[in-house]
Amino acid sequence: MPKGFSLFLSTLAVVSALGFDSVRAAPAAPQENTGRNTRDQGGNTVTPEDQNESSADRNLAASIRKAVVKDKSLSVDAHNAKIIVRGGLVTLRGPVETPAEKTKLQTIAERTRGVKQVDNQLEPKSP
Repeated sequence: MPKGFSLFLSTLAVVSALGFDSVRAAPAAPQENTGRNTRDQGGNTVTPEDQNESSADRNLAASIRKAVVKDKSLSVDAHNAKIIVRGGLVTLRGPVETPAEKTKLQTIAERTRGVKQVDNQLEPKSP
């Protein structure tokens, strides 16, 4: 009998003895933001697809993103927030961990040279 085969049979016996005769995949969980995405379908909200393609707006979005990612105190959600720039007007969207993160991202955007106004639509997960 090959060396690894006996280990496989032993493992199989333990799994069977514990009642794990068949492994089933967990049912797929609904996406966290599925309900939120329906609001974007009407065309009344700004989405990343509305990002202006001017070099000034792209550079402004990149500057904000760089400052956000540089701040290691922010959560992964905050680092991945949507930053949409159109004519110097910045829209922030997506989930963040806390209201403090929401405020911090707005402050970062407002302090970025060239930003005219910030529409903060970030959604804190906890109060």
